[in-house]
Amino acid sequence: MMKLVILAMVAMYLSGCVLTKIITVPMRVTGAAISIIPVAGNTADEAIDKVADTIDKVPI
Repeated sequence: MMKLVILAMVAMYLSGCVLTKIITVPMRVTGAAISIIPVAGNTADEAIDKVADTIDKVPI
């Protein structure tokens, strides 16, 4: 029974990591594409990357 509980807890922990990656990977790709734009691109990319880092830290 204890092994089942531990397995369920590990599965929930890993699913949270996967959920945040599903959200942040498209954000990072979009930020990288936007960074091509002169002048404002790098600023927008940094802002998007900062938000994606914050989302990655959320303990779902």
